[in-house]
Amino acid sequence: MKKLIITLLMVVAMMPAMWAQQKHPGGAERAAWMKEMVQYKHEYLTKELGLSAEQQKQFFAVYDAMDAEQRKLGEEMRRMVEEVSKKGDKATDLELTKAAEAQFEMRGRENAIEMRYFPKFKAILTPAQLFKLKKTEMKFNRMIIKEHQNRRKASKKAKR
Repeated sequence: MKKLIITLLMVVAMMPAMWAQQKHPGGAERAAWMKEMVQYKHEYLTKELGLSAEQQKQFFAVYDAMDAEQRKLGEEMRRMVEEVSKKGDKATDLELTKAAEAQFEMRGRENAIEMRYFPKFKAILTPAQLFKLKKTEMKFNRMIIKEHQNRRKASKKAKR
């Protein structure tokens, strides 16, 4: 539950920072930025979980597949919400209800994806690493959000 909220906040919070650095990021710029973020997260998780070289290969193959599924799910939900939001007062009650339902279901669907991957993580990580994984992800997300907030504050001060 908290992971979803933090993940969504991270994605939403980081988009303005990316746009500020690159006036109109296109596919190539965004892809490069995402690749950089994935690399940074891999390094962070490797260090914090104490992954061996062999664990890294196995773990990140599984972790990235799970992340891609969750990202696709989030994109679908955001697209639906955005379409309904664009309609404003013209959105039907059914459209509004379906969009709201998608938002409420999001956590459950993300959790279902995580639980499908849990046995794979269990086969790769030690029990201590497995236990530490969720806390480490949350710590990473908080760190990214805090960095974004610091950049926004610095940007506002520079404009004054």
